[in-house]
Amino acid sequence: MATRQQQYQLTVKWTGNTGAGTASKDSYDRSHEVSVTGKKKIECSSDSSYKGDKSKNNPEDLLLGSLSACHMLWFLHFCAEEGVVVVDYMDNVEGKIIQTTNGAGYFTEVVLNPQVIVQNSSMVRKAHELNKKASDFCFIANSVKFPVYNRAVIMEMKAGAAA
Repeated sequence: MATRQQQYQLTVKWTGNTGAGTASKDSYDRSHEVSVTGKKKIECSSDSSYKGDKSKNNPEDLLLGSLSACHMLWFLHFCAEEGVVVVDYMDNVEGKIIQTTNGAGYFTEVVLNPQVIVQNSSMVRKAHELNKKASDFCFIANSVKFPVYNRAVIMEMKAGAAA
């Protein structure tokens, strides 16, 4: 089986120098930008519990979003290949972190909770199979050292609902 290597590049730029740099823990803002050439910048900060701006995404948010989006994109791909028509998809992702006594921390688990609606009842069973396959293929989930659980709910579209 042939392998293919891909490379990704982005820039993270700290934008939180308020004039004194990191002279003290309170002298700087945790704001930063994540940018990829040709794409919209993402304004970020640390989590608000670590003196970050709660109105901005933090690295933990972005990790959860990456796990969920990667799974969703594989799932939609496999459904399109197999003739399973997905008409709606939403995921409410949950992640748990443990912070150790020295201040370091790590994710212990992430739970994906996709709510999927397929075109008709004959597609539900196959959609569950493809959801499992997507979990096996997700690049991001295959790259982390904590478990990524999936509690998908897959239902048929209600009669009369618009696709």
